[in-house]
Amino acid sequence: MNVTRRRLLQAGATVVASGLLSRPRALAAAGTNRTAAIIGHTGAGDYGHGIERLFAGLPDVRVVAVADPHPAGRAKAKATSGALRDYADYRVMLEREKPELVAIGPRWATEHHAMARAALMAGAHLYLEKPFTVSLAEADELLDLAQRNHRRIAVAHVTRCAPRVLRLERALREGLIGELLEIHTVGKMGARAGGQDMMVLGIHVFDLARVFAGEVQWCHARIRVNGRPPRPDDARESPADRVGPVVGDDIFAHFAMASGVNVTFRSRAGLEPAAGPFGMEIIGSRGKIRLHSGAEPEVFLLARPKRDEPARTETWTTWSGGITPAEESAIDGLTGYDAAHRRVVRDWLQSIDERREPLCSGERARQAIEMAHGVFQSGLEGRKVDFPLARRTHPLAPG
Repeated sequence: MNVTRRRLLQAGATVVASGLLSRPRALAAAGTNRTAAIIGHTGAGDYGHGIERLFAGLPDVRVVAVADPHPAGRAKAKATSGALRDYADYRVMLEREKPELVAIGPRWATEHHAMARAALMAGAHLYLEKPFTVSLAEADELLDLAQRNHRRIAVAHVTRCAPRVLRLERALREGLIGELLEIHTVGKMGARAGGQDMMVLGIHVFDLARVFAGEVQWCHARIRVNGRPPRPDDARESPADRVGPVVGDDIFAHFAMASGVNVTFRSRAGLEPAAGPFGMEIIGSRGKIRLHSGAEPEVFLLARPKRDEPARTETWTTWSGGITPAEESAIDGLTGYDAAHRRVVRDWLQSIDERREPLCSGERARQAIEMAHGVFQSGLEGRKVDFPLARRTHPLAPG
């Protein structure tokens, strides 16, 4: 997809986001009674953050089946989801049920491409746990297939649809902290610090960085492995979350955005206590924002002090943007990750009816992965890389 096309999609998503908080959240086509199916794999990514509960309580969606090769996991997911039938093989399920909606649950991305391709070929719209795919080539194929068949893909970058984030997006455009200058993002930097942290959590903050700062022009990154530069044979499949090859326990990356904003990413082993919660700091000409990412994100504001006020007296204050606690914490009686998924699902279903891209689209998910892969490519090659990336296979894969 060329840069012009990407900008058009981003502009459309911004328009939608600006109105989400004020319009009714009911489905656009009440009474459609869509059929849905859920694919999981117990022991190989399971059902992500509660994907088996994705459609619970939605009056216009009927869960017809769940698929899971693990018998005990399948039985549990069937009971939790309220599915009418269950299958060991998702391919058989798709052929027999032909659902309109398919949710793909495993946190491991290694099966995402095959599952998603089969579901698209069966005519379904898709909701996937992140990361979208292991490689950009896989994402390219799925998005092309979805476009040709007029299917909508949403990916669970759930922070994107949080009420406070939607309000912050608008407030930044309206000058809350003046001209936007820099965004500094960090992963959790716990046991998964480095490449795995970036692929599991960094893609969340990459997606948000693009919401606030626009398109990436280039990336220059430094990666270290036990204090030295990485070698190709250092790349390993991520040990806990199977999200493709990863490398490094110390990553620092700089992204130059077309808007002129500079974006950085840091994940380093041992830095967690100093860095604090994963998320980002947004720096403007008249203040700063701290956004702690997650299913229920927190936002803090540091306004520029008065001229006669010493810097040491600056204080961070909680910023709500006028969002009430009820608007922020619950939807359809759900809280936590269930509520976060529900917001994305409702936008996804509306996007199907309105024939537009969802806010948490497959295209946006692909671009978040592209940022991470740009870091790997730049860090391994020791040079700046331009976007969109020419290489669509995984940068750490042999050949």
